[in-house]
Amino acid sequence: MTFTITLAGILILCSICQWVAWRLKLPAIIFLLLTGIVVGPVTRLVNPDELLGPLFLPLISFSVAIILFEGALTLKFRKLLGLETVVRNMVTIGMVATWLITSLGAHLLFDLSWELSFLFGALTVVTGPTVIVPMLKTVRPTVAISTILRWEGIVIDPIGASLAVLVYEFIIAEGGQGVWMHTLMTFATILLAGGITGLATGYLFGILLRHRWIPEYLQNLTTLSLVLAAFAFSDTVQAESGLVAVTVMGMMLANMKQVHIDEILHFKESLSLLLISILFILLAARLDLESIRALGWSVAGILIVIQFVARPINIMISTWGSGLSWPERHLLAWIAPRGIIAAAISALFALKLENAGFTNADVIVPLVFSVIIGTVILQSLTARPIAVLLKVAEPEPLGYLIIGANNLAIAVAEALVENGFRVLLADTSRDKVAVAKMKGLPTYLGNPISEHADRHLDLVGIGYMLGLSHYDSVNSAAAMRYRLEFGKDNIFMIRTEATKELPDRMVSQSQWTGDLLFTEKTTYAELAAQLRMGGEMRVTRITEEFSFETFVRSNGDQIVPLFAMDPDNRLHWFTEERQPLPVTGWQITYLLKAGSNI
Repeated sequence: MTFTITLAGILILCSICQWVAWRLKLPAIIFLLLTGIVVGPVTRLVNPDELLGPLFLPLISFSVAIILFEGALTLKFRKLLGLETVVRNMVTIGMVATWLITSLGAHLLFDLSWELSFLFGALTVVTGPTVIVPMLKTVRPTVAISTILRWEGIVIDPIGASLAVLVYEFIIAEGGQGVWMHTLMTFATILLAGGITGLATGYLFGILLRHRWIPEYLQNLTTLSLVLAAFAFSDTVQAESGLVAVTVMGMMLANMKQVHIDEILHFKESLSLLLISILFILLAARLDLESIRALGWSVAGILIVIQFVARPINIMISTWGSGLSWPERHLLAWIAPRGIIAAAISALFALKLENAGFTNADVIVPLVFSVIIGTVILQSLTARPIAVLLKVAEPEPLGYLIIGANNLAIAVAEALVENGFRVLLADTSRDKVAVAKMKGLPTYLGNPISEHADRHLDLVGIGYMLGLSHYDSVNSAAAMRYRLEFGKDNIFMIRTEATKELPDRMVSQSQWTGDLLFTEKTTYAELAAQLRMGGEMRVTRITEEFSFETFVRSNGDQIVPLFAMDPDNRLHWFTEERQPLPVTGWQITYLLKAGSNI
């Protein structure tokens, strides 16, 4: 029963931490780490080693594998065009520079042996998607910065882990004859075993998905099984090569043509969120606060070395000759939080070295965690203000991608622009796009769910989608595509005559497509016809003397309320499922039907 209650409690704490992070717009890792410290070394309510026993390390390994695979699924080569040299430099020569500078700092500040200093340096070169992705959602830097940091965080994890393995192998070899050859052979075997396993598994699974030989309801289960199998097999062939395997497997799937991975990615995002939350709490719960306090003020010194020396030199070397602006380089030099890979591998290697009789090996774990906590808290609290100051932050994503450039879409877009919101109309009709352009509205000519749109559709500052095409299939397809990017609560569609005549069981459900706009009786054809006959978009303000109820009662069927805006300039759409109740200070944008005498 204790195990059940403890596990349930950890899950509840995970949810609370994520919710608090969402409300405060800060990376959840801050609250997860603090929670783990409170329930672990402070109150001793949770002891991960006793709770999970021999399953603890395998759980960490499998969880990290799933997290890396999910991150690799987002790495599309076409999004890296023009930036590949920078990323390559950051995970090679830039990483080596970071390793050497950090190792030197650890040796001088903590009087560690060179062997342990180099191991610490190798453990702390990794950033990782567990900390980078949540931070990017909060900071919202430019596309170039976001792409570089995302790629670096995912690719450097297996490379950094392999570097740590090499240093460990070098240490335990104790400088014997042939130690360099042994180390290089180990590195080559890690890359070979992981690379071949990942490529083969990813390609074969991609073929199965492409030909639809796996039913949709089994795809997530099959994916999870193959990821863990590839990780375990590769690690069996060569220790620590599993991370390379799952990363390569994810990248292979992400870049195979005609392989649809949206549903798999959605499932893996939810699973990764759960695993990240649990892992950070459990790993933080294993900390010994006394050992961290014993490190003294030298911890501040190593953080200064990492933050203000190693990282800037890494970026200076890696971006030499690139087209990145200096503000972009400055932000890249600031953001490099350490994450779950450093925490997990440090615990593993420290334990192995302690068993092998190496003195001071017990310093590695608290030192690594100090770096994780320091970099995460510092950068989480400062990265967004610095990005804004440097003018390399995207605006708040309050704009609207509008599917369709017909007369209804144009009228709604103009109403949104008048209220200060950015819009972007997408349509395949050149004539309709031309009309929208003549009215001064931003447009995209093409299919909004095509690969061309992925490369060229500028979604900076856009966080909502309105499906206003007169084709239900176009609206539904776009909703399915963008619900992962914007969130299903930010997707809205209008009913068409085709869907109006269908029974409810034949209509796409809102959890897959989005909220249906306005009322059950309101269709695209009706609103478009009203506009053609002279209907107008109008705005009215709600006051104490003129309430929303009075407004609706006095106008009856002559109006169609579209959206309301509150005093904080937030929009509230009238939908079939959600009808806002505007109060004093709100304003209503509505369609006045043709022939009305208001």
